[in-house]
Amino acid sequence: MNAPGHGGTPAILVMAKPPRPQTVKTRLHPLLGPLRCAELQSALIRHTIALATTHTPRVYLAYAPDVGGNATAVPAGVRSLLQRGEDLGQRLAAAVTDAFTDGAGPLLVIGTDAPTLTGDHLTAAFTTLEGHDVALGPALDGGYYLIGLRAPHISLFALGPDVWSTARVLAATRALASNEGLSVGLLPRLRDLDTPEDAAALLPDPALPAPIAALLQPVESP
Repeated sequence: MNAPGHGGTPAILVMAKPPRPQTVKTRLHPLLGPLRCAELQSALIRHTIALATTHTPRVYLAYAPDVGGNATAVPAGVRSLLQRGEDLGQRLAAAVTDAFTDGAGPLLVIGTDAPTLTGDHLTAAFTTLEGHDVALGPALDGGYYLIGLRAPHISLFALGPDVWSTARVLAATRALASNEGLSVGLLPRLRDLDTPEDAAALLPDPALPAPIAALLQPVESP
């Protein structure tokens, strides 16, 4: 086994919620309804995994615990991790630790909420890590859609519960990196898909994958 951060295998870790109705994409319920939101989550996971697996041979998929108690399928060739922890920061720290312990590194951590993420962004992130300790992909909402690490700097996830899911995530993470003496390289900004406003802004974007665009069409009331 490789020592964490030294001579590891470049890898991508995808953090995801299982696509269960009523539990995913809840802010899009007014536009799409719970069932379509679950379909959208499934499509986002498939797209993200396909993107990651064409970019690096080692991909991890870390699912949040399934509220339905059912096992959620993991594509063949993808390494499965179970998210654990009380908040997103703890879950990220645990999954990153697991991946580095497994010999990964450098490691890109992404979610499934940025459908216009491309292979070029992933390439840029790995390139950024050649000269920086951390790569961050800023999201337009003040968070980040990607964090890349040359070593398991899990202190970067030690944000308070009042900070996660707010517009302060990126700035707070950069402050933690600065306090740790870690150099940070920034990637281009992308829009997350969380709200009806995000959907409206993303639909005209030619970078939006067609299967995702099809699922973002409003559901007509019966």
